[in-house]
Amino acid sequence: MSDARKRWLGLALVVTATLFWSTAGLFITTTVRGSGISALGLAFWRVLSASLILFAAFAVIRPSALRVKRRDLPWLAGMGALAVGTFQVLWVIAIMTNGASVSTVIQCNAPIIVTLLARVFWREPLTWRKWAAIGLAFIGTALISGLIGAGTLGITPVGLTISLGSALAYAGITLFSKKLSGRYNSFVILAYSFGFAALALLPFQIGRPLPTQISGLVIAAFAGLVLLTTVAGYGAYMMGLRYLQASVAAIVAMTEVPLAAFWGYVFLGERLDGWQIAGALIVVSGVILLSQRSRSDT
Repeated sequence: MSDARKRWLGLALVVTATLFWSTAGLFITTTVRGSGISALGLAFWRVLSASLILFAAFAVIRPSALRVKRRDLPWLAGMGALAVGTFQVLWVIAIMTNGASVSTVIQCNAPIIVTLLARVFWREPLTWRKWAAIGLAFIGTALISGLIGAGTLGITPVGLTISLGSALAYAGITLFSKKLSGRYNSFVILAYSFGFAALALLPFQIGRPLPTQISGLVIAAFAGLVLLTTVAGYGAYMMGLRYLQASVAAIVAMTEVPLAAFWGYVFLGERLDGWQIAGALIVVSGVILLSQRSRSDT
């Protein structure tokens, strides 16, 4: 396969991943409203269920694939506990502390963190296209989240620290995935990382009661969250990392923002105003810019 085809395949896989990830709001809203489960509780059962499903599938289809080298266990544990698990906790706390709009905008620091760390660890070049795409993604997300024009929003130093920690943990998912993506099947990596994430979130579930009287709609929404948003979404993203630089994948993943806004508009009745539509177009334009490759961009 030529380099150009590998690049386009990687871009297609990452955009597919963001399409799956963008359904999270729909599935989470339906599940929480129908069951009353807490955000942390849902995060725990989400990663635990995904891990058990993947381990069970490989145990039946290809047990040998589950064998990993001892030297890679710290990386798998780090991706699960430090990246996936910590992100789930900090993201919820950030929203509770700062509100969704501010937290979403600060989350746009994740591609910047990935780009800088990828430069340090893997010598990925810092091209003008990457910086321009990051800037467009940040501006577009600010418009979509409603931060621009909402002058009453504020943030404390503690709130800022929490949100930046969330962005750092989110960036860690990409960095750990890039480190491991060439060594094992993408879904094997997910099985272990989700398992370690569940262990990291387990202390938050001690003493919490389980939801009762769950309807079929809630079960269907939770199944969609686990199978589509989590397993399929992260699986497609990690496969995309085989063909893309970590920084490129992180920036392209910002397409989740306009996609999530679209699902919210169609299924949850969330209205998009002119500024939000403009923001979605700006995010998409950044991805289009990044997809173009010149001789100096690698």
